[in-house]
Amino acid sequence: MPRFDLTTLGEGQLRLGVPAGERLERADRFDVHVTGTEGNVAGTLSRLGWQTGWVSALPDSPLGRRVQRHHMIAGVDLSAVRWAEGRLATYYVEYAVPPRAIQVWFDRRDSCFTHLTADEVDWDYLLDTRLLHLTGITLALPGNPQALVLEAARRAREAGVPVSYDVNYRARLWSPEEARRVTLPLVADVDVLCCSLEDAVTVLGVPRGEPEAVLRGMGEVTGARFVVMSMGGDGLMGWDRTADEVHHVPAREVVILDRIGAGDAMVAGVLHGVLGGDFARGLRYGAVCAALSLGQLGDLPSVDGDELDRLVDAPRAMIER
Repeated sequence: MPRFDLTTLGEGQLRLGVPAGERLERADRFDVHVTGTEGNVAGTLSRLGWQTGWVSALPDSPLGRRVQRHHMIAGVDLSAVRWAEGRLATYYVEYAVPPRAIQVWFDRRDSCFTHLTADEVDWDYLLDTRLLHLTGITLALPGNPQALVLEAARRAREAGVPVSYDVNYRARLWSPEEARRVTLPLVADVDVLCCSLEDAVTVLGVPRGEPEAVLRGMGEVTGARFVVMSMGGDGLMGWDRTADEVHHVPAREVVILDRIGAGDAMVAGVLHGVLGGDFARGLRYGAVCAALSLGQLGDLPSVDGDELDRLVDAPRAMIER
């Protein structure tokens, strides 16, 4: 049996948030959270009872140790993290209410992770897993990070390790044309593909249409057995290619406190089902995990496997005594 249920590779960061009603240019304080999409997925799955490992590079500094402590508390194995001189990536979030949209600015250039090379990655560690998870956020970073994602996918294919991939397009990191050029060859060979409806159109080039048509259009650009499409307030849809079954799960009712991290929580919920052998239930896990993330501050939903099962099966929120 592999050592891990899921491994992943990506950058650790700090999220510096400006409260709603304030502008970044006038901010005199920030709400600070550890973030990073791949680490978010690994951390959530670890809390749900799976063995997870994360490959990254962190600065040997208080900021790097802040990220380390966050993931260790979640239960993620960090033995393959490389410690180096340099800086930690950050990004800034300006929360807003309509008519303004939430704004995100990245500050990632020359971080420790961007200097991580293939020779410094413990590939035996990364591939000693039931599932390797990769994302488009790291693929969007030019130079070493993009090369590492492509190398990880190539090595996983050669070793027969299943790969899950979350498109996770960020317009402030690269153009749709560049994203499509690099992404399409990669997603052709993954086993689980997760993507929002908008990213399916923008990045994968799927014609806009009814949700199920877009979902099946995603299936035409990938050989993945499981294809998952998130639709915001309309929930998520999934296609099991082997059974040729399409499932739609509505979004769960939630009071939104923090939108950042909900997509990662959704992906983790879906993979919780995939790892447990029940894709259809995994979609329901994904909807609940996304709602839990939206209803709390920070990126990782505070939930374990038993509570998640209770929430999935509960028809509505209740008082527990």
